[in-house]
Amino acid sequence: MGNTATGPGPRPGTGAGAGADPGLYGPASVTWQCHGDPMMWIAGVRALYLQALHPRAVRGVMENSDFRRDAWGRLLRTADFVGTLTYGTTEAAERAGGRVRAIHRRLSATDPATGRTFPVDDPELLLWIHCAQIDSFLHVLRRSGLALTPAQADRYVDENRVNARLVGLDPAGVPADTAQLTAYFEKVRPELAAGPDALAVDDFLRGPPVHPLLVPGRNLLWRPLAGLAYGSLPGWAHQLYGRPAPAPRSVTRRLRLTGRVLRSIPAGLRWKLPPGHILKAMRRMGPGSRPSPYTLRTSAAILDRPGRA
Repeated sequence: MGNTATGPGPRPGTGAGAGADPGLYGPASVTWQCHGDPMMWIAGVRALYLQALHPRAVRGVMENSDFRRDAWGRLLRTADFVGTLTYGTTEAAERAGGRVRAIHRRLSATDPATGRTFPVDDPELLLWIHCAQIDSFLHVLRRSGLALTPAQADRYVDENRVNARLVGLDPAGVPADTAQLTAYFEKVRPELAAGPDALAVDDFLRGPPVHPLLVPGRNLLWRPLAGLAYGSLPGWAHQLYGRPAPAPRSVTRRLRLTGRVLRSIPAGLRWKLPPGHILKAMRRMGPGSRPSPYTLRTSAAILDRPGRA
């Protein structure tokens, strides 16, 4: 795979105005087409579950934020960051990355195993957060029915080394395809554990505090989705957390059903929710830049023809 650290650029024929800035990814990227999918929210919760299994990474979160009081804010800020990087202008994406790097540069935490202080922007920890996020996004989208070819999945991993650069990593040291991503998890697994911090995250995600009047809604809507995110974790993660998950086939069926239901909501309606990154990008780039599974299928048909990349 080639290095896409500068972004894949605009796709001809998208209707973009002269000089329109496609941002760091652009409509030609797999990432642009994927990140408008509503299953990204469940994928984000899966990423939180996975990220919490690295004792030092989750300790950095716990010591530098009031996780229980601000977990919703943290999730929304992460979604806003991903949306800005994917659909924002180059300037907006670089500025967002600069803010994150500046914040992390000032923070430190205490290693729960050794008691030593470590910087939050330790490249090893940044790499774990990045890989857990990208793996979760890709896994949930594909398992819920978004048809990506193996080549497109590899492109997605490669493209998101742009994301890694913006949080302070050298893209050359970040997995560039799905095989490298799998190898990374095999390498890091001995360092993972479900310590007190991870169990606190698990406890929160299973029953986040809400106003008493909202408890029935939380139990009806949130708990099944959080349970689905947990169920989609790899088996070794369930073993670390120490609680079972439904059978993989059951999880896959539920993911596909949930994907069908959420994708049946008109995209234009979903995308009107703040902060509206996708609609802003479409106004900037033209209607042909609309993220769509159809675009992915068409792109796959072109790329997978004999003699093509």
